Amino acid sequence: MSKKSTSDTFEDVPYTANDAKAAEAYWSTALPHRNIETFRRLRGQRGAQKIPTKKLVSVRFDPDVLDTFKASGPGWQTRINAALADWLKTHSPEELRA
Repeated sequence: MSKKSTSDTFEDVPYTANDAKAAEAYWSTALPHRNIETFRRLRGQRGAQKIPTKKLVSVRFDPDVLDTFKASGPGWQTRINAALADWLKTHSPEELRA
């Protein structure tokens, strides 16, 4: 059975809060946080991508095409991307110019 410490002092505390001189010396070496709000995220938010893998664009689809993909459930945008990528495997870029 381990012995519990009965001491009121802690070895890992950098200073005594009541010692103003020690507290001032400790905090004078701390790095200031400027504009910390830019680094804060709300719960559920992702951070910025280090290397963006996709580009955000605005595209207009026919309602029936869009409704069909949306009806297939979550991930419909990924499925549209996969369908376009699959189409590009069998067609040449010249066909896009027509």
